Order: sequence, then C-alpha cells, then structure tokens
Amino acid sequence: MPDSASSDSTGIRHVSDTVTGSAKLLVVGPFGVGKTTLIGTVSEIPPLRTEEQMTVASADIDSLDGVQDKTTTTVALDFGRITLGDTVLYLFGTPGQQRFWPQWDGLAEGAIGALVLIDLRRLDHSFAVLDQLDTIRLPYVVAINDFPDTPDHADDEVRQALALPKAVVLHCDARKHRSSVDALITLVGHALTCLDAAEARIR
Repeated sequence: MPDSASSDSTGIRHVSDTVTGSAKLLVVGPFGVGKTTLIGTVSEIPPLRTEEQMTVASADIDSLDGVQDKTTTTVALDFGRITLGDTVLYLFGTPGQQRFWPQWDGLAEGAIGALVLIDLRRLDHSFAVLDQLDTIRLPYVVAINDFPDTPDHADDEVRQALALPKAVVLHCDARKHRSSVDALITLVGHALTCLDAAEARIR
C-alpha cells in the first residue's frame, strides 16, 4: 500500500499534505482479544501503548481463561494512526477489563464507529463488551480474530450466538496488515452508511 505519511530527520512521521479528511475509530473487545496487536500491526507511527505487567493482585479480577500466556494488559488506551488515500484514521484501543470501562465515554467522543474484536474460543466474554458499546451508541462491525485454533463457525451462526441478526460480521487476523486494514475499511464504510441513513431520517 502506498505510504501517504512523511518523516522528518528525527523519524517523527507527519500527516501528508495530500490528506483531506480524518476519522476517529475505536477498537474494542474483551481482555486479550488482540486490540493492541491490531493497532500495532497497522499503525504507520510507533503506537502509543499503556500496557502494564499483570500482577498477583489482579489474579482474582482478570480471568486468564483462554489467554494463560498473557503477561501484560492495557490500562488506559492504545493509539495508532493509518493513512488510507486522502483520509487519515486515528485508532483508539480501549481496555478490555470492565473496571476500566468508565474511560470508554471519553475515548468514544468524536468517534464514527467501533471495530469489535471477538475470540470465538471465548465468545461469552464478548457479551458485556457489546452491551457496553450499545450505551455509547456507535455503529460497529464485529471482527472475528482468527487465532490458530479458532473453531469454524458460519457468520450467521456467530450473529445468532451474539443475538445480532443484522450485524456486519467479518474475519481478520490482527497480526496481518492487509487483513486488519480490510477490517478497518469495512468499518468506515459501515459507519458512513449509518451516518447517511441517520441524516436521511432527519430531513
């Protein structure tokens, strides 16, 4: 993909003069689903991360079921940026644990939509995230992060399991640039469609 950002002598990357638009997106999902990985995969600048080592104190709070090898956790946000054509996307990753969810309102301000990463091995962990997302009323698409041992289910089965019959469901691999970018492009298209529909209702 052509790189639309520029670098100065210090290595700091700036938004290109050819950029004419911007959008803010959230990347949300339960603990350990791959949000930090996805933002790091696509970001054209060194991503801002607020990861801290997990401690014994959190053992009774944060379930490591299915992510036993995880040793760090996001405590505030992840931030990255990617330029696609003449538009720059600012990506804000939210913490997965419920005790950090009061921060969501601030992170969601000005966002046009959210990419919801889910792990089919731990689908039940996604319900509370979707409920929380409904409270901030953002358009979203559901992205199944394909881990190596992800069970094979049809998209309609996933919609039914999540009780989201009309949801946009797609697959991505948060470790792969093209796959993650495609997921973000789908989100932007869906968010703009929802915005157009909302404006049409107002007219």
